[in-house]
Amino acid sequence: MGAILSTFFVAACFAPLLFRFLGRNAFLLLAAVPLTGLMFSIIQAPAVLAGRPPWELYDWLPVLDMSIIFRMDTLSWILSLMVTGVGTLVFVYCARYFSERDPGLGEFAANLTAFAGMMYGLVLADELLVLFMFWEGTTVFSYLLIGFSSTRQQSRRAALQALVVTTFGGLIMLLGMLMLSHEYGTGRISDITTRGYLEGNVVVAIAMYLILIGAISKSALVPFHFWLPGAMAAPTPVSAYLHAAAMVKAGIFLILRFSPSFYTMPGWVPVLVTVGVGTMLIGAWQALREFDLKLVLAYGTVSQLGFLTAVSAFGTRGVTIAALAMLVSHALFKSTLFLTVGIIDHAVGTRDLRKLSGYGKRDPWLAGVGIVAAASMAGVPPLYGFVAKEAVIETILATQSKAGYIALAGILLGSVMTVGYAWRFVYGAFATQENIEPVSGHSTSKLLMVSPVFLAVALTVLGPLSFVLNGPFAAYTHDFSGHSYHLALWHGFTPALALSGAIFAVGAVLIYAGPYVSQFQSHMPTIIDFPRAYSRIIQGLVSTAAYVTSRTQRGSMPFYQSVIYAVAIAGMGITLLANNSWGVVPEFAQSWGQVAVAAIIVPAALAATIARKRFQAVLIVGVTGYGMVAFFAMQGAPDLALTQALVETITIVVFILVLRRLPVNMAGDPAKNFSPPVRAIIGASFGILMMVGVVVAMGNRIHTPVSDAWGELAYNVGHGKNIVNVALVDIRAWDTMGELSVVVVAATGIASLIFVQSRERKLQRVDFPTDIPSGFRRFTVPVAEDILPKNSDDTADDKPNNSDQESKRNAWLMAGRTLAPRNRSIMLEVLVRLIFHAMLVISVYLLFAGHNAPGGGFAAGLVAGLAFTVRYLAGGRYELAEAAVFDAGRLLGTGLAIVMLTALGGLFWGEAVLQSEYWSATLPVLGELSLGTSTLFDIGVYFVVMGLMLDILRSLGAEVDRHQEADEQRLAEVLAEGDEQADRRKLSAIMGRIDSLRDRIDRRGDGL
Repeated sequence: MGAILSTFFVAACFAPLLFRFLGRNAFLLLAAVPLTGLMFSIIQAPAVLAGRPPWELYDWLPVLDMSIIFRMDTLSWILSLMVTGVGTLVFVYCARYFSERDPGLGEFAANLTAFAGMMYGLVLADELLVLFMFWEGTTVFSYLLIGFSSTRQQSRRAALQALVVTTFGGLIMLLGMLMLSHEYGTGRISDITTRGYLEGNVVVAIAMYLILIGAISKSALVPFHFWLPGAMAAPTPVSAYLHAAAMVKAGIFLILRFSPSFYTMPGWVPVLVTVGVGTMLIGAWQALREFDLKLVLAYGTVSQLGFLTAVSAFGTRGVTIAALAMLVSHALFKSTLFLTVGIIDHAVGTRDLRKLSGYGKRDPWLAGVGIVAAASMAGVPPLYGFVAKEAVIETILATQSKAGYIALAGILLGSVMTVGYAWRFVYGAFATQENIEPVSGHSTSKLLMVSPVFLAVALTVLGPLSFVLNGPFAAYTHDFSGHSYHLALWHGFTPALALSGAIFAVGAVLIYAGPYVSQFQSHMPTIIDFPRAYSRIIQGLVSTAAYVTSRTQRGSMPFYQSVIYAVAIAGMGITLLANNSWGVVPEFAQSWGQVAVAAIIVPAALAATIARKRFQAVLIVGVTGYGMVAFFAMQGAPDLALTQALVETITIVVFILVLRRLPVNMAGDPAKNFSPPVRAIIGASFGILMMVGVVVAMGNRIHTPVSDAWGELAYNVGHGKNIVNVALVDIRAWDTMGELSVVVVAATGIASLIFVQSRERKLQRVDFPTDIPSGFRRFTVPVAEDILPKNSDDTADDKPNNSDQESKRNAWLMAGRTLAPRNRSIMLEVLVRLIFHAMLVISVYLLFAGHNAPGGGFAAGLVAGLAFTVRYLAGGRYELAEAAVFDAGRLLGTGLAIVMLTALGGLFWGEAVLQSEYWSATLPVLGELSLGTSTLFDIGVYFVVMGLMLDILRSLGAEVDRHQEADEQRLAEVLAEGDEQADRRKLSAIMGRIDSLRDRIDRRGDGL
């Protein structure tokens, strides 16, 4: 099961590449992925139905007794067939639904494939936290799929609404899962359901209700139902898969999973019946009002989900069989209807039933498919929908309970309205309507018809052959309480058959009185406008956040830091004063070398507090950092010293890049800041407090530090002599994975702040030997030099060296000629040319030597980043483009992917996530060679760090250069325009004087 599940995500990674070569036909190739899952589930049928469910366990965190467990019991097997079967048909449908010209198909297919994998994992998960991960995974990918048309505000708003609502419910559900795991002592779902409800346990009851909130929000039940109609902004295949057969079924699946064990819990059945019946009636009522075919189906889906919830609540054997029958029926007919609407919209360009006329004559095959699906939704015999609905009515009648009678009354009324909106759909989509011109459009692809025809045939065949499902449904419910039920098309003349007939009779009256019903609906006041209520809640949160921000965010960084430090001083100070044991008295120093280092660091730190210029402050702070390098070296930590030296160097470079866009002096608004003495007191107090806190903590150890065993673990288990590096990539690799995620987020954040319009802008490269763009200067050129008149010699000096343009070989750096000669440093260019490749080689050496010597992926990535940094400093942004031909974002993603795959690889070559493996062998000539999976992990770290450095250079370096060049260009144009206007004024004045002199001469001539 794990291998089948992994194919979904592997295929998702390669989907964009497939679309580059195959176009939209790649959907057909991707359809093989869910088809493989379908075949696997079918193969498992004998074991599942025999009560021997296959299961797999992968140790995740064995120390915390956390495992990844997959188990395919009968319920999971039924849902897996739905997810993979309908998924396969949707992928085939997509191959002709989309056009080759549609943008972003590769990303769409990747998201759809990954969503299918998340849904497949959700129904197989047998551990609460694993289920939650897949649960939230479906939320994230549904957000991406709903918002596929990112240029449309409606799509973005609908995607965000669905994300907010379902995530809100998911977080509440997580709290319930943690409480449930604590009370049962396990998170394994099969164990919890086997033990059942713990009578009188309030915590378990609260936990289950919290879990129900997550299920209700996911399945779009009242009061969270409004997100589903909004999600119809998604492409039709998304609606057919996510909102008919897959994601919205997740909540129903969870209810079916727990109902047989918890339906005796106080309030379980009444709450779910109330929510289910209310949702069914509200959704059906709204479906009778809509004119968009997709919205009719959307509200109909809301109604049917309420129907399923009310039936799934009872947990008894017969009602659960009926609920399973209805679950399968709904997946088939609703996905068929959505695919039908997609074809209509695809052919004629509208879904408005007031504009559609004559489409049934134009495409009788599609009309037949739509009529079959709508009839099955209404429960018309001999279709499978009739069998499922009759099973529901008969089994709920058999409960003979108050909740059963309430549910039955709501279901009967909702079913009447279902007949009404089913007729509304069929008539609006296919009938020839008076006073409406028949629609016209292009023909429908035969491949586009395959999926809806297949589903319609399944609905038709399963009606008479519904008895074949008795085995699977009975296998799931054989241990449940209550009487069983056998699915069949004909049970004789029963009360259920009579009630079905009454539904059709009243439904016919409703259809006949349709205009009057519509008029009545238009005059009915809206009791609760749920979408508007959601909008008001969001607006209220935004307003509250703005109010709090305006009161607390004063625009002063020193103020924020002072508040943070003051709170820390108060909290830690009170704790230290309350501590009765302060431990041992610390030593003043262990060597005179430490005193010497302190003599450098302390004055530098004090000098940084009184510095008035930013560049001066950066250099002084750098002194403290390099002082720590000496301290680490003296303490016998060369690896830390190397890393500190690299980090300090890069930090200074980054600071300098940022300082180019900031004022020289560190002046602030005194009204927003504390006075210097107050800040000095806060800073000194915090520093002293931290020092005392460290001393107290070290003097109050109770147990032996964990780090004492790291040396032995690093050598014997991690097969490395560098304890620091082995700890990062093996012993505490979980922490490193989290830190790498933070690094990627930081790089993305930096780029997002600088690349306001698009982060995907590539660095501009120079196409030699073409001319350099005129007016290009490096950022070090003062603006005045670009805009003031120059003599002929200056102008000649500013031109790029023609000899450099003849050939790339003549330049020490390819893009060095983009700088004016006066701004070029030949010494720096020669030096960079000599050390660049050597630095890259050294970085590779540090990468592979770091397991047993100072180095590692982090230090190696920093060295490689410094190599690109010096290349940029020597040649500017064009030179950076020549050196770094690969995209920083892809480098970050590749590194993180290597780390994640190495982590998951532990499940294949070991027993737990991140478990490392080590191979060694003696080869001829080469001697003994060894390789561990931690080395692969370190390579991922190397790529991530190097990608971060390139992202910083392209953001804070090249992009800031481009901004400054644009500013200088605009200023030069303004000044040039001003000079031109001044010249015109001077010329006008001269011409005026000439005209005046000419008049005087003429007057004198006349006088003479």
